[in-house]
Amino acid sequence: MLPPLKTLSRTSFTVTMVLTLLVASCGRKTVVTPSRSSANLSTQAILGYPSAATANPSTEDSEYLLVKPQYVLSYQPLMGIARWVGWHVQSSDLGSANRQDDFRPDGDLPRQFTMIRPADYTNSGFDRGHLCPSGDRTATASGNSATFVMTNMIPQAPSLNRGVWSDLEEYCRTKVKLGSEAYIYAGGYGEGGKGSNGSATTIASGKVKVPGRCWKVILILPEGDNDLARVATEKVEVIAVNMPNSQDVAGTGWKRWTVSVRELEKATGLDFFSELPRAVQDKIEN
Repeated sequence: MLPPLKTLSRTSFTVTMVLTLLVASCGRKTVVTPSRSSANLSTQAILGYPSAATANPSTEDSEYLLVKPQYVLSYQPLMGIARWVGWHVQSSDLGSANRQDDFRPDGDLPRQFTMIRPADYTNSGFDRGHLCPSGDRTATASGNSATFVMTNMIPQAPSLNRGVWSDLEEYCRTKVKLGSEAYIYAGGYGEGGKGSNGSATTIASGKVKVPGRCWKVILILPEGDNDLARVATEKVEVIAVNMPNSQDVAGTGWKRWTVSVRELEKATGLDFFSELPRAVQDKIEN
């Protein structure tokens, strides 16, 4: 899905394109998928999986795909964190359910994987930072609880997690409340961050890798059906950020860390929006 990257503004565009479409049924909304690999994609990430994760647990040095009703993720067992998490948020995902705070190991992982536990972050100087945020799943208590498994966490510097990262999450939810929906990907990469106890490359006696950068890619469009088709015809907003995992980001504001999607792909080795036609990808990623 590194030295600081140059700042670019958010991109809005309108582009018209004829697509060959196959209509598939989804409980939440009508989904239109191109007639290729996306038939097997989770509806949480119908724009594509950023890397070739599989649900084959035979080797721990690969990426393990976990598909949940609330999000989909690519887990890196030897690092103790996800490479990326993808999810969709619309107005029906937001409600009045309380934050559950029931951090726990992910019981969906294969037994042979090392289980990361909430206590592994205790006194580490890093927060248990959500990738798919609790605030994006407040329609039900069970949906909110699903965001508190440890596969959805990465070690984040407190000033990042509670500051600019949280501010961007709230920006997206505000757009959804005003009539939009969003497809979001988030993760971390690189070696070592700077938490409240100073710099570290791992925590939990080496079980959990601390990424040097935390990133997010967001595509916002008016709420509706047939999203894959509408990305080519609607006016959409695209945001990509690449933030240092450091206490030093305090007070900077998330717009300070915006980049193009193409720049983020080069930095992470990921491929975003792979289910869209190449011409549409080129338009929104540059």
